[in-house]
Amino acid sequence: MQYKEITSTQNTLVKQILVLREKSRERKKTGLFIIEGQRELSLALNGGYHIEKLLFYPELLSEKELNKFTTQQFDTIQISKEVFQKLAYRDTTEGIIAVVKSKSHTLDMLQFEQKNPLILVAEAPEKPGNIGALLRTADAAHVDAVIIANAKTDLYNPNIIRSSVGCVFTNQIAMASTSEIIEFLTKNNIQMYCAALQASKSYHTQDYTKPTAIVVGTEADGLTSEWLQASTQNIIIPMQGEIDSMNVSVAAGILIFEAKRQRHFK
Repeated sequence: MQYKEITSTQNTLVKQILVLREKSRERKKTGLFIIEGQRELSLALNGGYHIEKLLFYPELLSEKELNKFTTQQFDTIQISKEVFQKLAYRDTTEGIIAVVKSKSHTLDMLQFEQKNPLILVAEAPEKPGNIGALLRTADAAHVDAVIIANAKTDLYNPNIIRSSVGCVFTNQIAMASTSEIIEFLTKNNIQMYCAALQASKSYHTQDYTKPTAIVVGTEADGLTSEWLQASTQNIIIPMQGEIDSMNVSVAAGILIFEAKRQRHFK
């Protein structure tokens, strides 16, 4: 099959992709972002994302592999080795790069299949690696939603997509302010268990079998007072070493899987 072809690194689309990859402002303005890699792109397609353009390097991607992604109508463009090397953000891009339309992540977009949701809330996570790890944890536990409060990092940052191994596309995600999220949880009768040092009880002594949000803050600052005031109960993971905190994604994993255990992993 004959495809459009780009061989120059000075091509307008190549330049646009580079800007989308590097600039959060451009991603927000255009509503577009970049996906690299077959697994990530497959997860995005399964998650209902729409591809605008698909670029492939035939030396790394066979026709058979390419055909797996042609379930939608979009521009498919063959690129040269020079263009691929210019665009590839990762060493394991597998010869495929896509321009994809972003989704809306407002609270009113959330849908719960069951009446007893389990939600992970993260306040002001900043490091893409931590956000990616939180999303991997959420996917592993199959939580009903991930809500990010007071987001400081663009959800479609390439480092988040990479560190989440595509779980940014497998989770139901909403983003809002802390006050909006507390109002949403209260309105929907979802209890809030906040990971905090103050006035806390050991996490394994609490009941997470009712509609529950597990709320975690940053390692440096913890949760804001707004959460602590709204909390159903502050919870703590007993620490037996010399330090008093652990990585936020590790802590979230411990708390979320205790809730899943109590729910018999349903």
